[in-house]
Amino acid sequence: MPIENASMPDRTVIEWDKDDLDALGLLKVDCLALGMLTAIRKALDFIGLRKGCVFGMQDIPAEDGDTYDMICKADTVGVFQIESRAQMSMLPRLKPRCFYDLVIEVAIVRPGPIQGGMVHPYLARRQGREPVVYPSEALKEALGRTLGVPVFQKQVMQISILAAGFTPGEADGLRRSMAAWKRKGGLEHYYSKIVDGMTSRGYEESFAKAIFEQIKGFSEYGFPESHAASFALLVYASCWIKCHHPAEFLAAMLNSQPLGFYSPSQLVQDARRHAVEVRPVDVMYSDVDCTLEDLHHEPAVRLGLRMIAGLKASSADRIVAARSQQVFDSAEDLALRARLELHELKLLAAADALMSLSGHRRQQVWEAAGLHAAPGLLREAPVDEDFLALDEAPEGEEIVFDYASTGLTLRRHPLALLRERLTLRGLMTAQDLEGIEDGEHVSHCGIVTLRQQPETAKGTIFLSLEDETGVVQVIVWKSLREVQRQELLGARLMVVHGRWQREGLVKNLIAVRLEDLTLLLGRLGAATMSRDFR
Repeated sequence: MPIENASMPDRTVIEWDKDDLDALGLLKVDCLALGMLTAIRKALDFIGLRKGCVFGMQDIPAEDGDTYDMICKADTVGVFQIESRAQMSMLPRLKPRCFYDLVIEVAIVRPGPIQGGMVHPYLARRQGREPVVYPSEALKEALGRTLGVPVFQKQVMQISILAAGFTPGEADGLRRSMAAWKRKGGLEHYYSKIVDGMTSRGYEESFAKAIFEQIKGFSEYGFPESHAASFALLVYASCWIKCHHPAEFLAAMLNSQPLGFYSPSQLVQDARRHAVEVRPVDVMYSDVDCTLEDLHHEPAVRLGLRMIAGLKASSADRIVAARSQQVFDSAEDLALRARLELHELKLLAAADALMSLSGHRRQQVWEAAGLHAAPGLLREAPVDEDFLALDEAPEGEEIVFDYASTGLTLRRHPLALLRERLTLRGLMTAQDLEGIEDGEHVSHCGIVTLRQQPETAKGTIFLSLEDETGVVQVIVWKSLREVQRQELLGARLMVVHGRWQREGLVKNLIAVRLEDLTLLLGRLGAATMSRDFR
């Protein structure tokens, strides 16, 4: 079959699409490349390093209670699939306690079940608020494992056969139409056959219409049960690692970037809230990748040279290689033996990575600026200069440099520096909100780390705001979005005045009015970028 070069080096593209292959009767196999597979492999290697043996996926204990406790609390920042705001909102409601619960969790927060109106009935039955009933005895076979509510793609196909009178061939045609609907249309002509077929066999019209809406939802994005089960395996593995080996999990996630829903800064903030010690980049200790230190105790994560913006991998390799031969005794020694250019030394100094050699950051920058590359004949000659002691920079300046060079800070959170001013404005912290009852009107301020507008949300935008005590989830209805679009999309530091919504462990701030306080961040405003998803 015809092939062509892909835009990425050493990649090849088959020119025929899946429908062409199907027409020829050829088998199509999808190999799904997931970044989380890389992260899990690296985390397992770290765990094996600590244990002194090879540790693989098969060595992860099944059905671990502590892991499910963590999942039920939606403590899932960084894990696979169930780390989004929608999934975090679902977890305390669905309360997964076994592997098949995770299979359902992966599949139910999708356009198919959501648009088909299946989520709330499933939760009501799972929580015992509604009885588990089946539209007919025939459908109990298809819907028994999901409490009488269709969640998976295959169940919809079974219903079309068992309840609407489709032949297996017609059901397969429906599946093909579902797959191609977004590009070609062609589902509407099934409406009468499904609804009429089901009502003529005694099913309620509302149930028949809900099934058709779910079919349309699956055309947008639906999960086969086997797909959801495969994903659930990675969900469980990543959650177990995060629960029992949080340092290994963080190091692996940082070494697998770009990956997932959260930035390195958010991953580090979450890990530190879970008592993981994170140590800064330092040319005397850091490898290229992030590593673990103190392996025989509670391990600490040492940030790697890869975290420094603009530093080439080849330069980082030379630093590590030169240090392995002999430790550096000065920034000048580092520059000479690792063959670093002036701009690379400045990058290291800006990242505070010369601390062990030169002291505080201003001193590092001063020394790096003085180490001009000599002509080739004098490249090995040392430069002896008198020492000039500089004052240390204020904390705010250090934090700005941290974000600019590595995208995160291990110093105090930026809002800790602004807390006194924010408190005078009556703005509560994330920790303060934990004690607030449902329905109370509150005001909160945080750095915007995430904006998300799912297609199924009908214009609603979800925000995540981070302060020095935690993260607050904010819901902005479409009506407010239209009125305060500039503040919503432009603010880096945002104040939300609204109503606190609390349902068990699920907590949201329903926005009524927004304020943009980005100016309070000063130069840090340009360095704090949110991750925005549509």
